[in-house]
Amino acid sequence: MTTERKPPGVSFETWTDRQIREAAERGEFAGLPGFGKPLTGLDEPYDAMWWVKEKMSRENLSFLPPTLALRKEAEDAREAAVRAPSERAVRRVIGEINTKIQEAVRQPPPGPPLNLEPYDVESVVREWRERRGK
Repeated sequence: MTTERKPPGVSFETWTDRQIREAAERGEFAGLPGFGKPLTGLDEPYDAMWWVKEKMSRENLSFLPPTLALRKEAEDAREAAVRAPSERAVRRVIGEINTKIQEAVRQPPPGPPLNLEPYDVESVVREWRERRGK
């Protein structure tokens, strides 16, 4: 699309409409995502942050307060430890998350209470062994 100045004496609406029409005729909109499809969410209540939520969803992003993010990370680490290929990997995963939990207990981040304690490494390793029949 060319960026040219609006000629004097031509209304912005007319000038803009012409720019859009010419770009459409050149096919500059044909490759855009959603081209030729109905707009989504038209029947939903208006949300001023719709575009932020859509972008975060499209880019697989999320925002959680630090304490909730750490709770989620601890949960994911526990699951990763259960699926770990070796006892050494279990100890590494749990050790890393325990370090983060201990730091957050010492200096609580903003947000809701953490309500989280470091994992008992030996207990997690014992559970890992039991699941593998070792």
